[in-house]
This record gives sequence, structure tokens and C-alpha cells, in this order.
Amino acid sequence: MTTLADVVDLLHGWYPPDTADSWDAVGLVAGDPEQQVRKVMFAVDPSPAVAREAAEWRADLLVVHHPLFLKPVHGFAATTPKGRTLATLTAAGCALLTAHTNADQARGGVSEALAQAVGLEQLRPIVPARSEPRDKIVVFVPADAAAPVRAAMAEAGAGAIGDYDHCSFSSSGQGRFRPLEGAEPAIGTVGDIAVVDEDRVEVIAPRALRHTVLTAMLAAHPYEEPAYDVIELADPGIAEVGTGRLGELPEPQTLREFAERVAEALPQTAHGVRVGGDPERVVRRIAVCGGAGDFLLPQLQAAEVDAYLTSDLRHHPASEFLEHQGPALLDVAHWAAEWTWLPVVQRRLAEALGDTVVTRVSTTPTDPWTFRI
Repeated sequence: MTTLADVVDLLHGWYPPDTADSWDAVGLVAGDPEQQVRKVMFAVDPSPAVAREAAEWRADLLVVHHPLFLKPVHGFAATTPKGRTLATLTAAGCALLTAHTNADQARGGVSEALAQAVGLEQLRPIVPARSEPRDKIVVFVPADAAAPVRAAMAEAGAGAIGDYDHCSFSSSGQGRFRPLEGAEPAIGTVGDIAVVDEDRVEVIAPRALRHTVLTAMLAAHPYEEPAYDVIELADPGIAEVGTGRLGELPEPQTLREFAERVAEALPQTAHGVRVGGDPERVVRRIAVCGGAGDFLLPQLQAAEVDAYLTSDLRHHPASEFLEHQGPALLDVAHWAAEWTWLPVVQRRLAEALGDTVVTRVSTTPTDPWTFRI
């Protein structure tokens, strides 16, 4: 049996809530973690119409991108649209989970899905996420005592790199020291220089765990006064997660051809694809940002890209951006750009849970603009 807690753990593993912006409201909104989940539906917006669709399909969980309650509320009576949404879901026994800015930056997230939907390759973040501050801890330990010291540091949280743990490096050498009066050496004699075969053990650890790892190392080390180094590592700036995505088309296209490619890749909306730039301009290097993306315009002004695809561009920032002869601009509906993530996370969950859970992308369009004259 697959429980709500099982599904939440998977989604939070892919899109960690602690990576969301501080102002955001993400995670499990409603539902009993112990309830069984057989059907999961995905949507951009938690609207009353989407809630009705989820209830009629008898979904056990609705996963949405936009938060239902972004601002604090004192109640959620069904007299308001948001209240009706939650009332409909809870009456149908359907839980609700939000993955918003934590899904924007992640691998397999919103901007990456948009980039892949329009055919971009060699993807990397526009603004790489800052990696967790890390230390390299180096300790010198007698060769026959190195294994328990390595194990103690690993159990304290050192040596975890990506999908691996207990990572360390050891090299051999000789340590020299002379115990003085008052010392109680584990090896050697007071007043005499001792030469000991030692291992240099190196591990990487989160800086937040520095005290915990050092305490564990010192407790496991046989020496009274172990020799060790703590080296603060610089952020390499090569994170695979971060804001927006940069990529390349397989072959150059004109701006008009690329705009047509975008229109074909995204759900049809009244908004369509608005384009700023010469239709015959040749483009290949493309920047994208799912959702409202004009906050990245200053960063992209002098970037080595040919076009920027995003949503909700305002008149003055867009005009000033284009005046500098920088990248062309493509503005698409906010809902359509973020919708591209839904099939990606649906497929990911289906592959993880197999036939124990049925998944579905909502068929209810929630773009606010319904027609254009």
C-alpha cells in the first residue's frame, strides 16, 4: 500500500521544501499522511474547477504548483473561492500538496521542463544555487586506528557527497612527536621522539556539522592531542540547480521559427507568444525562466544568449532591455510555461511507484485570460 507519506517523501526528495524562497508556502497543505494513495492528479493552480475535477476523478492527492494559501489566513470558509477549493478536496478525501519555488530551481523542475519542452540541450542554471557551505576536515591518525576514526566521522555526517556516503581519502606517511612531562601518550615515551606510521584521512562535511564531526573524531581518536586541519571550501558555482535555464537549440533557427516552435510546444492560450526582436534574427543560445521572469532581465542584458523566453514581462523593463540590442524576448502565458512541468513530475512519480498509483495531469485550463480580440 502506498501512503500519502510515501508520496510526500518522494516529492520532497525531488523538490526539497527548504529550498523554497522564504516568502513561499510549500509542502503538504491538507491530508492524513497515513491515508492510502491510489490516484494522484497534477495541476498548476488549486482553483475551484481543478478541485472539482480532482474530486470527480476520485483523486487521493492533488499536487499543484501555485500555493492555495500564500498569505496567512484566519479561516477558509467555503464562502470564498479558496475555501471552496479546500472544502471540495477535503469532502472528497483528497489531500493537497504544493511545490512552488522549490520546484522552480530543481533538477526536473519548472524551468528545466520548459527548456526541454522547446527543445533546448546542454542545460545549466542562469543563476546557480549557492551550495551548502562545506569544510574539508583532515586528520592524522595511526594506521591501525584509521578505520574507526573514519567510521565515527561518517556516522556524524561527514563524507556524504551526492548519492554516496562514507566518502574519504587516505594517504600514508610518518608522524613525529615527543611527549612532554604531564603527557599520557597512547604511543611513545615521555621525553623521547616517537615516529609512527600514520594515515592522513580527508573528508568533506557540511559546515553546519563541523562541531559534531570534530567531536566524533576526537572521541574515536587514540591520541590525547590529535593533529587535524579544518579547511573552509569555496562555493564552486557549478550547481545543477538554480534559477532559470540556459541551453542551446540543436540547430540555429530564425526568431520567427523559434517562436513557432514555442507555440507548438506549449498549451494553446489566448495570450499566445509575444515576441520582441527581428523575426529573421538567427537564434540558438536561449535562456528560459518558468513563470514571471523579468527579474532576470538585468542579468541577461549582456549575457551571451540570443533570446530569452519567460512570462509576465512588463512594458518598461522589456522596452529598455530591447533598446540595448541584447537578446530577443519571447513572452508566453504564465500558466502555459509552468504547465510543461506537470507531465514531467507525473512521469517521474509513475516511474517511482509503478502500477500502485494512477497519475493524471489536470485537463482544466486555469490561465486567467479566456479570449483575445
